[in-house]
Amino acid sequence: MDNKTIARAFKLCGQLMELHNENPFRTKAMSSASFKIDKLPFPAANASIEELSAQQGIGKSTAEKIFQIINTGSFPELDELISQTPEGILEMLKIKGLGPKKIQVIWKTLEIETVGELYYACNENRLIEAKGFGFKTQEEIKKAIEFTMDNQGWYLFAKAENSAFVLLDKLSSAFPQYRFSFAGAFRRKCEILQKVDILTEAPHTEVKDFISQLNIDFAEDPQNQTLAFTDENSCPFVVHFTSNESFAKDLLLTTGNEKHIEQLKNITPEIPEAATEEEIYHKMGLQYIEPELREGFDELEKAQKNTLPNLITFEDLKGTLHNHSTYSDGVHSLSEMARYCKEELGLSYLGICDHSKTAVYANGLTVDRLEEQWAEIDELNAMLAPFKIFKGIESDILSDGSLDYPDEILAKFDFVVASVHSNLKMDQEKATQRLIKAIENPYTTILGHPTGRLLLSRAGYPLDFKKIIDAMCSKPSGHRNQCQPFTIGSRLEMASLRLRKRGVAIYQSGCPSYRRTA
Repeated sequence: MDNKTIARAFKLCGQLMELHNENPFRTKAMSSASFKIDKLPFPAANASIEELSAQQGIGKSTAEKIFQIINTGSFPELDELISQTPEGILEMLKIKGLGPKKIQVIWKTLEIETVGELYYACNENRLIEAKGFGFKTQEEIKKAIEFTMDNQGWYLFAKAENSAFVLLDKLSSAFPQYRFSFAGAFRRKCEILQKVDILTEAPHTEVKDFISQLNIDFAEDPQNQTLAFTDENSCPFVVHFTSNESFAKDLLLTTGNEKHIEQLKNITPEIPEAATEEEIYHKMGLQYIEPELREGFDELEKAQKNTLPNLITFEDLKGTLHNHSTYSDGVHSLSEMARYCKEELGLSYLGICDHSKTAVYANGLTVDRLEEQWAEIDELNAMLAPFKIFKGIESDILSDGSLDYPDEILAKFDFVVASVHSNLKMDQEKATQRLIKAIENPYTTILGHPTGRLLLSRAGYPLDFKKIIDAMCSKPSGHRNQCQPFTIGSRLEMASLRLRKRGVAIYQSGCPSYRRTA
């Protein structure tokens, strides 16, 4: 169990305490504990009660609750609050923009106890009758519910990744004489997916018995030769069965999306069999297409011309950007991060960009603390050379598009990530103009997560990306902290900082860099 899972249990407890009008000091302490646990510099599951208690903001009582969560998934106080709360109210707490105070009014005043009833009430304009709710708030809640409904049955790749590899390792260890491979959207490393597909040549009956021994309930589909089940994290798995002779062909057919497979069958109605996927593609007159590229776009056209791009690998990376340290809301010190990048990852540089002064909630840096950080960076650069720490900042884009430091401060950074962290409800025209003004700032180097999107959690606000990209490409030259345009994915957050005299980079949340192409 990771720290975020433990922190979520404390966060839920704090929300329920507020919902049920518990002591506000204890409620605040519970929420504070959630934040502290999430920022622990080590896995709580591997620590003792004494080690946890020694952390600032985590006392013995909180440490004991952490141990209870690790061992049982919960703790008595949380269980008691959950038992007092209708299931539908618990579901409402998962909707972005709906906090305990608003839900309390919905529950106690309007007597609404399910998300379905709430959505119906929004359609009937009944929410605007309640205190603290207006038409705009009602529409935002309605949109949030629709977003949640549209994303039911979808899962983040990052959330499914760990349990998927654990299961594959168990199966491979139990049946070492047979092949197992991921397939489907998981093998293509899609950002979001509905299930994790696994293909195997192992006997159907033996695998079924093994799954039963793991005390996992499953559904069997004899016609399609599959076993379907859900792990403890609610991510569905589907195991597909094939023969040794057909393994490569079926792996190809179960990996590519429908459009990719349809395009292949337009070339050859019957996909040939071979020992490997590479041989199959070559038999069809195609360059081998990596799983990440099998999305039904123009990959077949490029494969016919032998012009497919090379996927970026870890070895291609020279450094890491957009990193937060303990100067703001990070969990490791500058020294720890720099030494890890140099000695463990073998990188050439670290770009540090802690939160700026407007982000008070994240311990954003005042000018005095910036100068303290710069002094430490100079010392570390002298000690770790030729490894380089670049002085950066994640500067908040204010509502009018300006950045939250004066130019004389911005000029001292090696690079500036300009990001929106507040007022995410502008219309397209205002939001676009806001970002264009930030881009036009002569010191802006990278545009950070421009839409505010959180995959499966929050829709991004609308932007005219053509205007934004045009503004980035036409940026005037003349400042040392501007770099060539490139895209940085949020999951890996690593790319070369190629300094030059024009352009702005864009850093889009939810864009997985392991699928980017060189």
